[in-house]
Amino acid sequence: MDVIALDDPTDAQLRQWHDVLAAVHAADPAAGPEPDPERPARRLLGAEPGARRRLWAAADGARLAAVAALRLPGEPGAGRPGEIDIQVRPGDRRRGLGGRLLAAAAGGLRADGRTSVIAQVLAGTPAVPFLESHGFECVLTLRGLLLRLDDVPPERVARLLAEAPAGYRLVRWRGVVPAEHAAAFARAKYAMADFAEYEGTPWDAHRVREMAEVVAKRGDDLYTVAALSGGAVAGFTEVVVPDGCTGRAAQYDTAVVPEHRGRRIGIWVKAAMLEWLAATRPGVREIETDNAGDNAHMLAVNEELGFRVERESMEYQAAVASLPASP
Repeated sequence: MDVIALDDPTDAQLRQWHDVLAAVHAADPAAGPEPDPERPARRLLGAEPGARRRLWAAADGARLAAVAALRLPGEPGAGRPGEIDIQVRPGDRRRGLGGRLLAAAAGGLRADGRTSVIAQVLAGTPAVPFLESHGFECVLTLRGLLLRLDDVPPERVARLLAEAPAGYRLVRWRGVVPAEHAAAFARAKYAMADFAEYEGTPWDAHRVREMAEVVAKRGDDLYTVAALSGGAVAGFTEVVVPDGCTGRAAQYDTAVVPEHRGRRIGIWVKAAMLEWLAATRPGVREIETDNAGDNAHMLAVNEELGFRVERESMEYQAAVASLPASP
């Protein structure tokens, strides 16, 4: 079986890529909704400001048995880690295909001047021993949570909105942050200190605009609710509604600037987001999110809103120098 680079994948190869993802999902439906055949094409082919993507596959003729996507944020040589995702059809596992794809991706990482790479996988799946056998170490445990909006009483949202902290006001926007809030919003993004350190690059007005543009280029909608104190963003929450949403949206970042914590700003902006989505996107019936396992405060906020744990995933990191080389 050959390992091939998919620098310009054909329609047939994109269909095969989706078939791999669908086969992996069928083996573990708890991983999330069944993959949409249109979304891989948009994600793989769409231009992404501030990042590049490289693709490989293990191919048996026209059939793809395993696939690997490598995301390279920033410019070549940037201090940020690359991000690798490897998927192998269940019937083709234990044949060394994942290792061969990892070696190909390691060559791409070295060529791009990267020193580390991260991967996020579901706990309890074969991906965990695979990564650990190749020198990856767990750096973060994440709990996957799901909020079913039909289970949230309207009076709960109304009560949380009525408990607005004194001295703050809400603003909201769809898509790219308005110019008058861009710098303040970037400072609030940077308040997620642990995440900023892990990403290896600071948030600034340019980067927050880039992130919104990435979402828009996929055809998805980014909704943001922020709490303002004067002109400063004290806290915010983001939700992405997929193009042609059939029920499930994704929670992106939620953060409160350190000096504004302890005032229940986080749950206030989240309640405001639920009210906004109910009015403008009634097709959204569920919201999924990941929380760091040691983030007791945000887990408590989400539990109060009605989120329930659905799965656990882990983020692994490895030094590129320790990864296998292509033969």
